[in-house]
Amino acid sequence: MTSILGISAFYHDSAAALVVDGRIVAAAQEERFTRKKGDAALPFASVEYCLDCAGLKIDDVDYICFYEKPLNKFERLVETYLAFTPAGYRSFRAALPLWLREKLYHPHMIRSGLGIRHKRRLVFADHHQSHAASAFFPSPFQQAAILTLDGTGEWSTTCWGVGRDNQIELRQEQRFPHSLGLLYSAFTYYTGFRVNSGEYKVMGLAPYGNPVYVDQIVKHLIDLKPDGSFRMDMSYFNYCQGLTMTSKKFDRLFGGPPRKPESLITQREMDLAASLQAVTEEVMLRLARHVHGQTKLKNLVLAGGVALNCVGNGRILREGPFENIWIQPAAGDAGGALGCALLTWFQLLGNARSADLNDMQQGSLLGPAYDDAYIQGILERDSVSYVDFPNDDKLCEYVAHMIADEKVVGWFQGRMEFGPRALGARSILGDARSPRMQSVMNLKIKFRESFRPFAPIVLAEHAHQYFELKEGQQSPYMLIVAPVRHELRRQLSDEYEQAFGIDKLNFARSTIPAVTHVDYSARVQTVDQRRHSLLHRLLTKFYERTGCAVLVNTSFNVRGEPIVCTPDDALRCFRMTDMDALVLGKFVVVKQSSQQNASQHERDQHLAAFSPD
Repeated sequence: MTSILGISAFYHDSAAALVVDGRIVAAAQEERFTRKKGDAALPFASVEYCLDCAGLKIDDVDYICFYEKPLNKFERLVETYLAFTPAGYRSFRAALPLWLREKLYHPHMIRSGLGIRHKRRLVFADHHQSHAASAFFPSPFQQAAILTLDGTGEWSTTCWGVGRDNQIELRQEQRFPHSLGLLYSAFTYYTGFRVNSGEYKVMGLAPYGNPVYVDQIVKHLIDLKPDGSFRMDMSYFNYCQGLTMTSKKFDRLFGGPPRKPESLITQREMDLAASLQAVTEEVMLRLARHVHGQTKLKNLVLAGGVALNCVGNGRILREGPFENIWIQPAAGDAGGALGCALLTWFQLLGNARSADLNDMQQGSLLGPAYDDAYIQGILERDSVSYVDFPNDDKLCEYVAHMIADEKVVGWFQGRMEFGPRALGARSILGDARSPRMQSVMNLKIKFRESFRPFAPIVLAEHAHQYFELKEGQQSPYMLIVAPVRHELRRQLSDEYEQAFGIDKLNFARSTIPAVTHVDYSARVQTVDQRRHSLLHRLLTKFYERTGCAVLVNTSFNVRGEPIVCTPDDALRCFRMTDMDALVLGKFVVVKQSSQQNASQHERDQHLAAFSPD
């Protein structure tokens, strides 16, 4: 037996992943255990979880892998500061002590931090090799083109190459500071959101605006080539030499200083988001077409933080030249932990690989699970009133009834998801048909910006009936945006056309308004019985009751917190929000206010559902 532990750490969203004889055993982000959003520390808790999952100790591990090469990254840091001297001195002075104290001593930190008593081989992979490996090796393809896009690794910001059997080959790169990921982060900063966590907010804001700044971006900020490569005019940016993402010249180009965080979002921010998103999609499409032209392959795999831009992914799928695409669910740096472990098993050790037609990612359900006995112990410990359902059918019938009655339900089942998306294991569910569900969830449960869209989960066998997807097209990881079908859209009044920005949310745009964004798009997750048997059963019960095969699915957390990991986390989140019910395994906890407000008929149905067969 050969065990390989992969680690990503020290920059953003650290994680650990364990591969045993080529099989992905476990993977999790450190933030889920420490409850620190984007925790970048050495992932002690994640490592402990992965080892426990396999019944191993740290000294049983054969190889420990790190997802990038720190010396190469330090070289880039020094060369960049020298290139911008003396302008970058303040930033360099702030960064250098941390590098000298910690980031150059990864081998020592990993060995001492993890308590390794016996010498084990440490493998340091290239950052974009780790991304490429995370995209290709778990994919359902025996061969595929590879595209990785992010802020920056050591030097690379975008790479493309080819994966065949058990080998990947990166053939071309774009280098720092010219970066699509950093361009997106610059606009994230400028529109008042937090870099490395607010980019998806910019993507969600884009449909409210008009792309009126596209010409300015292409004329002044980037020189975009037909193959998707580009060079940026660095005089508009400040991330190489300063402590901010953009410069005063950037401010002048777009008519003022950056929006202050938490201040009112104006039409300018909406239009900037729309313009940036349009340029990003164009770059992604050009890259995809160029890579296809160079490789002549029918399959494409993607990873890197930009691969989480599901709107761009959807356009590549619909408009690009590839027949099939697959995106690593943990596409950001966390996925690098998995990538470097798989790279070691397949490419460095030379083990054979046979692609699984359903992929090797196991639904990305690679985190910890808690059995019913453990959950019941937590409920009893806290004196929480609950109902123990006798079987899955009874449970799903009752939860489907609650959701159909516009109740909001926390859903905690099985192994936690690896990656930024809640895929039905740590989710909050609601009725997609409800015109009020989006605002209720945003303001009363998620405590977040009201403009943020929600994603649908849909029975895989019915997905093409609701969204513009080919029949049988899978999107199990919520990484593709597709339009809602025209026949489900509602004709909007003149009043809607006169509405400003976020006010457009007050108008139902389709028969599933809670998951239909203002541009009629939806970030789709298809649910099949193989990956999510219980969630599939719940959706089936809801479909039988209502004739609708779609639910709202959002991550089980509140703004600023990681997705819940443990039953304790779920109970804490449930208590601090206006969720109506919490489903923990086979147990259901209903808020007292929800029971008091129910009609007699509803209470009778509620009690009837508890009766054993």
